[in-house]
Amino acid sequence: MKKEESIYIAGPECFYKNGMELLNAMRRLSEAQGFQVSLPNDVPLKLDHTDLRLNADAIFKNCADSMNRSTAIICDLEFYRGPEMDGGSAYEIGMAYARGIRCYGYTRDKRPMKWKYQGVALKAGLPYDRKGRVLPYYDLPFSPNIVGSTKIVEGDYAACLEAMRVDIEEERKRLGAREHSVAATPCRTLKDVGMPVIFLAGPERYEPDAVEKYEAMKEICRKHGLYPVTPLDDAPGVPRIETEDSYTRAYNTMERNRQHVLNCDILLANLNDFHGWEPESDTSFECGMAYQLGKKLFAYVDDASRMRDRVPNLGEAEEWRDICGCNVENFDYPLNLMFSSSMEIFEGDFETTMERTAEALRRNVG
Repeated sequence: MKKEESIYIAGPECFYKNGMELLNAMRRLSEAQGFQVSLPNDVPLKLDHTDLRLNADAIFKNCADSMNRSTAIICDLEFYRGPEMDGGSAYEIGMAYARGIRCYGYTRDKRPMKWKYQGVALKAGLPYDRKGRVLPYYDLPFSPNIVGSTKIVEGDYAACLEAMRVDIEEERKRLGAREHSVAATPCRTLKDVGMPVIFLAGPERYEPDAVEKYEAMKEICRKHGLYPVTPLDDAPGVPRIETEDSYTRAYNTMERNRQHVLNCDILLANLNDFHGWEPESDTSFECGMAYQLGKKLFAYVDDASRMRDRVPNLGEAEEWRDICGCNVENFDYPLNLMFSSSMEIFEGDFETTMERTAEALRRNVG
């Protein structure tokens, strides 16, 4: 295997009791097959700041540096604190995708969401979630951005690593046969609109009244001199594909979302809990992609209490672990440090957040 291939291993294992042992086993397996491995914990960090947020920021920078040394990401996609994957891992896939490196993921259960979501209700032949929405991406195993960007292998890390190794071998054969082509570099396709473009990333896209909600949000953005774009809007250069095939539709959706992120100057994310205690996965992906592309990022939540107070856990006697044994991190931040260390997160509704975002943008310009 070519030594220049370096894998960033992503997933919630860092929160497990035996997480370091698991990560080290993955590293050894990868290195035995000739890969390099890039992990944040390769670089020792002195996390002794009394301001816990500075410790989180140091870890985030280490993760970003590790990502920039990598040529591939392999991510554990298992559901985490509810039927969504770990939001920080979805963020990292977004970073990797923005860099154009190989994106691979593994899961023990590749069945569609309608099989795995607990408490689904059936109305007129359609599954509904507990919040009364048609269950988002019910015919896919994960959200459209994850499905569209990532090769998903059913099995464990070893199975995913093997799939990537075989793909690389086949690529090398095609290079020898001179049949390869170089994909065009993604670029901005939105014409100059005379004002900053803001992309409204969030789970509103799955609400039954999404069109009406987005129109009201757009009007607020316009009052602040911003040109709003939402996940429901067409993206120049990405034609919509009308199809009954869920995977084709997911890839087309991912391409449209990707183009919106490429076209925007600012990304504003709704990071409220979606299903369980994690943000919506498409939004998490878009945040990571936007960060890697150097966009301005802002976010909002209804409750900006620190995670340890917000996410149910067993307390100090049990190392602040949740019911599944995963550590609830404490960096005095409301969300996973991938989000909290890369953007300003406001508490409040959209209109209040838009006012504060506009003020922050004015300060940066000044």
